[in-house]
Amino acid sequence: MIKALIFDWGDTVMRDYALEGPMYAWPQVEWIPGTEMVLKNAQDKYTCIIATSADHSGTEDMIKALKRVGADIYFQQFYSQKELGFKKPDPRFFEAVIAKAGFVAAECIMIGNMYEKDIVGAKSAGLKTIFFNENELSGDFHLADAVVKQMNEISLDLIEKL
Repeated sequence: MIKALIFDWGDTVMRDYALEGPMYAWPQVEWIPGTEMVLKNAQDKYTCIIATSADHSGTEDMIKALKRVGADIYFQQFYSQKELGFKKPDPRFFEAVIAKAGFVAAECIMIGNMYEKDIVGAKSAGLKTIFFNENELSGDFHLADAVVKQMNEISLDLIEKL
């Protein structure tokens, strides 16, 4: 039974413009379309976690950026590679997130936009996965349990089927 949804941060929850410095200091920040709706629908049923491998932002920097769009209120737990000591796609990154969050891999779904980092890494740690393929990349994404092109395709029904 799924108990937790783990979201990647950049280009999954918030648009990553690849500007210099931490996202919270950028002149413009914004949601990925549809993500807020997914979080609103999921927050009462699942623990929503955000986990990033961003080099330029620790957990507090990420929370500051999330607050700029009001996204922080949807997450119960926040993790970054700076505090975890591992980066995606290292399975230890995902293992550390779920251990700190108090779950086991079978109870978690990783949702991310980078197949190699988010999906392959999470799958090797035993998590279910949803690949957010907004750019409609072609390829063999066989390690993804689901592939969506828009965040609003992630419904409670889809989550429950995984």
